[in-house]
Amino acid sequence: MLTPGEVLVEGDKITAAGASVNHPPGAETIDLGDVTLLPGLIDAHVHLFLHPGAEDLQTVEESVPQRTIIAVTAAKADLMAGFTAERDMGTEGAGSADTAVRNAINSGLIPGPRLRISGNAVDILGGHEDANKYNPEQHVLSNATYANSADDLVRVIRQQFKEGADFIKIYETGRDSTAGGHFSTPYQYTEAELTTAVREAARVGKVVAVHATGEPGTLYAARAGVSSIDHGNQLSDETMRIMKEKRIFVVPTFAISEYFAEHSEGGAARNQGIRMHLEEFKKQVAAGVLVAMGSDVGPFPHGTQAHEFTLMVKNGLSPLASIQAGTVNAAELLGWKGKIGALKMGYFADVVAVPGDPLKDITVLEHVKFVMKGGVVYRKD
Repeated sequence: MLTPGEVLVEGDKITAAGASVNHPPGAETIDLGDVTLLPGLIDAHVHLFLHPGAEDLQTVEESVPQRTIIAVTAAKADLMAGFTAERDMGTEGAGSADTAVRNAINSGLIPGPRLRISGNAVDILGGHEDANKYNPEQHVLSNATYANSADDLVRVIRQQFKEGADFIKIYETGRDSTAGGHFSTPYQYTEAELTTAVREAARVGKVVAVHATGEPGTLYAARAGVSSIDHGNQLSDETMRIMKEKRIFVVPTFAISEYFAEHSEGGAARNQGIRMHLEEFKKQVAAGVLVAMGSDVGPFPHGTQAHEFTLMVKNGLSPLASIQAGTVNAAELLGWKGKIGALKMGYFADVVAVPGDPLKDITVLEHVKFVMKGGVVYRKD
């Protein structure tokens, strides 16, 4: 960390950063006082189309236009909280509406983070996101797009990319259960099926990320070569070895687990699951698995997900490693390595400021005072 620190911005890029930089004639100077400057924060697991409340009913009771408006407000809230880039992990039944949100942000019509979007996530019939608890005669639609074979996966992936998806999100495990201190979760796709999906995405230079909480689904995903295993509550030694070797990120999403434990039924069981995840996460860190920050925000209020940094530190990461998970590591996961995630010459001018020193008190990341994205100031308290 440099003290003092200055960043020179020209257009949408950083042209210099250090203890002191050149001040060109006529340049605007923004003096933020006693704050810490950081690269814009990155959340690698968000749901812009969700909000607190009954998640399954939102897709039934709210129209796609209504949910798209909600997504626009969520994107702004996240940006104002310092998140200048995000990965939207499925619209949960709103199809490819996230394409319109991303494109509107990119064209300057609305404020929001840089987005990588997946469109609707992919699931099997009767899988994790299917409408399994409703009267079957009502034919309530799944929150994800069905794919029940390797051929289905190829067809669905091609359709998702046609509609604007930047990557593919697949549900690989679920629903989870814990009995007698033992965690279990069924896999949804075989290793061969996931490999087919990864190869189809790679054909056009894109990647697959998976919702996967435990074995053997996590191992199948790692062997197939996905870009990230999100949640990752349980990873075997072999899975962790492959992830380290292939630079597959784990995205632990502690914030959503804490929120559900505090705000929904079955808190005792959820807390048991959190404790089990914590022990597993310590093993993952010790094994050298790369960590990217992802909060799963949506079911809890947008703009509050910086708490994930606090939880990562509480659960074993150093403050520096936690910050790196939500900057340089997440930038690599989102395919923006060398473009965002650091305050360096040539990078996009995504800059945030927080009071105090996050290496001493990580919670200051929950109190962002200044937000710049692409050289444009969106917040200055």
